[in-house]
Amino acid sequence: MNSVVLTLVGIAIIVAGYLLYSKYLATRVYKLSPSFTTPSREFTDGVDYVPTNKFVLWGHHFTSVAGAAPIVGPAVAVIWGWVPAFLWVTLGTVFFAGMHDLGALWASVRSKGQSIGSLSGRYIGSRGRNLFLIVIFLLLLMVNAVFAVVIAELLVAQPTAVIPVWGAIVVAVLIGQAIYRMKWNLPLVSVVGVVALYALILLGDRFPIELPDTVLGLSTGAFWIIVLFLYAGVASTLPVWMLLQPRDYINGLQLFIGLGILYAAILVSAPTIVAPAVNENPPPGTPGLVPLLFVTIACGAISGFHGMVSSGTSSKQLDKETDARFVGYFGAVGEGLLALGTIIVVTAGFETLASWEETYSAFNEGGVVTFVTSGGSILNDGLAIPVSLSATILATMAVLFAATTMDTGVRLQRYIVEEIGGLMGLRFSTFVATVIVIVFGLGLSFGADVTGSGEGGMVIWPLFGTTNQLLAALTLAIITVMLVRRRRPYLPVLLPLLFVLVMTVHALLVQVVEFYNEGNWLLLVMDLVILVAAAWVVVESAMAIGRARNEEPDPEDEVAEAGTRDESGR
Repeated sequence: MNSVVLTLVGIAIIVAGYLLYSKYLATRVYKLSPSFTTPSREFTDGVDYVPTNKFVLWGHHFTSVAGAAPIVGPAVAVIWGWVPAFLWVTLGTVFFAGMHDLGALWASVRSKGQSIGSLSGRYIGSRGRNLFLIVIFLLLLMVNAVFAVVIAELLVAQPTAVIPVWGAIVVAVLIGQAIYRMKWNLPLVSVVGVVALYALILLGDRFPIELPDTVLGLSTGAFWIIVLFLYAGVASTLPVWMLLQPRDYINGLQLFIGLGILYAAILVSAPTIVAPAVNENPPPGTPGLVPLLFVTIACGAISGFHGMVSSGTSSKQLDKETDARFVGYFGAVGEGLLALGTIIVVTAGFETLASWEETYSAFNEGGVVTFVTSGGSILNDGLAIPVSLSATILATMAVLFAATTMDTGVRLQRYIVEEIGGLMGLRFSTFVATVIVIVFGLGLSFGADVTGSGEGGMVIWPLFGTTNQLLAALTLAIITVMLVRRRRPYLPVLLPLLFVLVMTVHALLVQVVEFYNEGNWLLLVMDLVILVAAAWVVVESAMAIGRARNEEPDPEDEVAEAGTRDESGR
């Protein structure tokens, strides 16, 4: 199979989804109104609620939701063959991820910037809300702990990425000052920022920073993990315009350019896909394609984490409601393109089928390192970029994706801690809530790992896929109830909801058997808890949807929508 054909077909499907399907969702399902007063306008505080240019906000949203997952998931899932991964990524981006992310953003904006966890209390009930908070806290704990490991491993394996990764923070702070204090023209800021980042990549490739095997009595990886958590804690407390937003925006531009370079190399070199279309002889121990494919590839098809970002930070920065289509749906498009590029790279970046099979000799063998090494080979063949510099570009891209997600993840988990505290009658300050998040993150990282490497988060990582997709189902349930109460078309949301629920429950049952056979009692107990939660979701959501169908439309919703229609002339 020629990789160029697959690339062009995949891009065409995803772009068509944005041009056609997202327009239908925006105008007929969510009915976005340019005159609706968004939370960023109503509650402007210069810290969390900040009206933001849609291109800047897209950069924050895209890089926050992407992380390393759209690289890791597809890079693992191609073990079943490239066809299943390709179909799930392309069709998932169009009909699942874009709809989910746009819907979560719309739902939060229409509810004064409330998070999905808070909305669950209103639309599903207090039991649903409590379930939401537990699932969200657990998922964020996994994301923060594991992404710290991913970043640390890449910084150790690719020391040429150290300078550009940390230098990007300095660039971001200066960009924030240029946009909000000095009022620079956005295109000028963008050009200067991108040039600065790529200059850092060249500098890092020339001067790699390789730490000794032990630093302050810790392994190099453990040292980086502690530094990352401390940095993320500080970053999560700063006003969004000062670091988080400009960092994500300029990273988003750099990462999109990086994707452009990667796709250009694919089109020029036209490597042959050596991996099988459908792998009929996977390595022993490889689980079945159904349902594991649909939880292995989450980000890049549909991911519950995106709903937390949409309703946690992006909704508080949306300037106009109509910007949600570009920020939410097109953010999912960017991630889908990254996942598609990953599929091409890890199936065509090998000389022979034998070399591919050697790498994929067992399930979970593929990952970020495979993406960097095979992608570097394609960049070298297609654009004659030196192998070392190619690896630096891709490693920096992967780390920046993961780092921006971790920044946002720590901030979101701080919100959840504050919300849980409120339900318990406790009022946590921003500092106290952040300290609690860092303590839990480092506690999992080091407490669950007897070697002291800080990789304890990997212990519960096998549950990430099912937990993440359960959260996506919860989010879709809330959106469905909101649409039913407004008498809007709800099948575009309900059908994906049912599919995700079925696959998630099926995957949970498969894992229960697997963990029992392995004698992994910790994961078995946690998996059973999540399975009970999934059943709870089905019951609570069905009851909520049934109530919404039989009740009169919410008067507040009716009045708000009538007002926006009158003001916009619709």
